[in-house]
Amino acid sequence: MNSVKTSKQMERHFKGIANHWRIDIIQIVRNHPGITVDGIAEIANGNFKTISEHTRRLVHAGLINKEYSGRSVTHTLSPYGKIFSRFIETFQHS
Repeated sequence: MNSVKTSKQMERHFKGIANHWRIDIIQIVRNHPGITVDGIAEIANGNFKTISEHTRRLVHAGLINKEYSGRSVTHTLSPYGKIFSRFIETFQHS
């Protein structure tokens, strides 16, 4: 994580949060590590399929980690997700 990112690598992360659902999901996962898509959808007051797709995109962008636990899948922030979460929080209050 200490290496200099290329612009293409940074684009992947920035595109990963370029949606209001994804911004909300990042913050929900930050506040509720180990949460399932059902839990995210409930807190965000969103449709399961919509939240599932945006969560998938966040995983693809490297901002959220999925962990399979039996039949359920839990989500936590990746190290980059934590950085973006802090950025969102700071930007939101500036």
